[in-house]
Amino acid sequence: MADLRVKIKDLCFKNPVITASGTYGYGEEFADFVDLNQLGGIIVKGTSLNDRQGNPSPRMAETACGMLNSVGLQNKGVDYFINEIYPKIKNYKTNIIVNISGSSVEEYIKIAEKLNTLDNIPAIELNISCPNVKHGGMEFGTDPCFAKKITQSIRKVYKKILIVKLSPNVTDITAIAKAVEDGGADAISLINTILGMAIDSETQRPLLSTITGGLSGPCIKPVALRMVWQVVKTVDIPVIGIGGISNTSDAIEFILAGASAIQIGTANFIDPQITVKIIHGIEDYLCRHKISSVTELIGAVKI
Repeated sequence: MADLRVKIKDLCFKNPVITASGTYGYGEEFADFVDLNQLGGIIVKGTSLNDRQGNPSPRMAETACGMLNSVGLQNKGVDYFINEIYPKIKNYKTNIIVNISGSSVEEYIKIAEKLNTLDNIPAIELNISCPNVKHGGMEFGTDPCFAKKITQSIRKVYKKILIVKLSPNVTDITAIAKAVEDGGADAISLINTILGMAIDSETQRPLLSTITGGLSGPCIKPVALRMVWQVVKTVDIPVIGIGGISNTSDAIEFILAGASAIQIGTANFIDPQITVKIIHGIEDYLCRHKISSVTELIGAVKI
């Protein structure tokens, strides 16, 4: 059997398949469909310092080959996660990673400090790329200087693995990637959603209450793949690929482009078992190509 294990710095994953924040709840929601212990990791929904109600409806809209969302990071806050959710999920035999977001650097720091005390949370994903909130989110991740500053601030207080999630809504993704690497990130995940819009031609009104929202799904895959490839050539830390991954071939493409692991997002809404199907698919691919370890594929694209 092929070896599916990968590492993000010192953190070991049994396979490179991770669920993307905001598409998998806290993991429990999918426990009736898959054995969560099979997954390489679960990144739980975005967690803020305090309760967030999110944006008003409508906040989801289907598009060609994808979807728009403007949920707005709705969650009950980090203390609710620690007291109510963490006890239920901490014993799963997979890496539980918390995606964190804030409206200020101080909020990010407070969340990171609280999560630093949880033994079974080995990493956080610093979300500086969400396009669906008025303050914080993407505005932190579109300027290299600010991206470096916030990464440095979290690095000072968070002692475990720090992953920084980047926005594609920038002119030069490599400049942002290099900035967060210099700020102390252990890994980079990309991409978050692309800012988009949809209008109902009959009512002549936007389909989302916020007018614009984040585009995800197969339609963004070529953009995500290109950005992963560019960033891998720029930084010396691991890159986790996200964006439109819907099957095994998609996952293999991202790994060939240099991703050490991948995240499955929108595809979870279509097929709740897609994660384990892709895990088995990667193993089958390695066996068919007589490759002993998935790490041999990382960055192996022939150019």
